[in-house]
Amino acid sequence: EIETKSNYNDETYKWCNGSISLLTKYCTSSDYGTVDNKTVLESEDDVAHVKWGGVWRMPTLAELSELRTGCTWTWTTQNGVNGYLVTSNKDGFTDRSIFLPAAGYHAEADLWDAGSHGYYWSSSLTENTRTAYCLIIQLEGVYRSSFDRGKGISVRPVCP
Repeated sequence: EIETKSNYNDETYKWCNGSISLLTKYCTSSDYGTVDNKTVLESEDDVAHVKWGGVWRMPTLAELSELRTGCTWTWTTQNGVNGYLVTSNKDGFTDRSIFLPAAGYHAEADLWDAGSHGYYWSSSLTENTRTAYCLIIQLEGVYRSSFDRGKGISVRPVCP
């Protein structure tokens, strides 16, 4: 979704018609609504592209995986916020880093796991049309997972 909202759930998800079984876009199974077989966000539905413009966009699953495996991850606190300092291991780029905060996620009207976990969307759906791939960070490590599309989680834009 491209706008924040006060309540994150399946019923308020932009591409649900009030129920997760009534998806109107990004659906690969008739069990969940109208099948369009779209598995990657289109530009007009990509919050990074809509808000930042140009070639900015949400990362693909492959790009999140490259970030996870091609960088050194150091759990730290910056300006009172827990998260990971992520430093590139790629030759010529080892002086580059980003900070990914453990910002938690929104479900319904509540914020969960802030300070202990961070969740970052990819632009790619999983095979289970209800979820999209994401990167989850926590003190114990960083891993690829999936998350319910109706939840509110962070975006780490890329500019290829």
